[in-house]
Amino acid sequence: MISYRLINVSAVALAVAVTGAPTGAQTVAITGGKVYPVSGPAIENGTVVITNGRITAVGTNVSIPAGAQRIDATGKIVTPGFVNSSTQLGVQEVSAVTDTRDAAARGKDNVAAAFTVWEGLNPNSVMLAPARKEGITSFVVIPTGGLIAGQAALLDVVPGTTTDMMIRAPVAMVAEIGDAQQAGLTSRGELIVKLREIFDDAKYFRTHRDAFDRAATRDFSASRLDLEALQPVLDGKLPLLLTVDRESDIDAAMRLARDFDIKLMIGGGAEAWMMADKLAAARIPVLTGAMNNIPAGFASLGQRQENAALLRKAGVSVALIGNAGGGDWKCGWRACAIHRA
Repeated sequence: MISYRLINVSAVALAVAVTGAPTGAQTVAITGGKVYPVSGPAIENGTVVITNGRITAVGTNVSIPAGAQRIDATGKIVTPGFVNSSTQLGVQEVSAVTDTRDAAARGKDNVAAAFTVWEGLNPNSVMLAPARKEGITSFVVIPTGGLIAGQAALLDVVPGTTTDMMIRAPVAMVAEIGDAQQAGLTSRGELIVKLREIFDDAKYFRTHRDAFDRAATRDFSASRLDLEALQPVLDGKLPLLLTVDRESDIDAAMRLARDFDIKLMIGGGAEAWMMADKLAAARIPVLTGAMNNIPAGFASLGQRQENAALLRKAGVSVALIGNAGGGDWKCGWRACAIHRA
């Protein structure tokens, strides 16, 4: 096992600002390390300058502002900070202790589209400090459970309240079509039928709100708040993140997205490589990884560690995550972290 020591320099810059240190001290320069930028080759003996929490310069011949706080990264690797794009950070402390779990909503018939999981986030969670120490600078908090779990949000791992941490909310509507039992149903086909019913109802609700308020419409498969929450999905303003692994389930998800003109994202996608060309043509991003070398279940029998590479080769936008097919999702880049080489 490789041991890493990570320094969240954006958090360092923020801490300096909060303590009211002189303006010059709000600039941080990381020097001497091997820098891996977001794009382009590695930079030996590179310098990264961060001003007020933002990376403002990267290179070998970078001028360091007077008064900047210097961090010597000689012998270390400097990378952008990690964005963990699917977590329960701040909404779950101990999985076995009920009053520390705030990631799931009961909803109506396993539909909780209106659930805003970040409203229950604990900014003083004991899990946030270790995440920051290990290089996580931003994270997406994702609701879990049911057929439609609710809405996800993107936050920074910085001190303060949830409002201080918030970058954007919502960033996706989260749903499930790979596990019928979790959604309170009995088969995959029933999952798709139920989702279609919900989106049909949401479309009908859009043009019959007045009748709904007068109790002059038929019964709907979801509550008023849930139907309202699905409107941005139907408008193409909010992507639908579907947790799914099996090739046939991904195909069904793509048909659903086409029929309702929905922006689709695939989460997990263990067998997505089998659909690589079609996913690329439809411009559907996939959040997947290569940590598992054996299937996590019958829905991921075709899982392979080359999944992400095969998807990228086909032209699919890929975000690398943890153990795809049931593990944590980790992807993206923000801010900066230092690793022991």
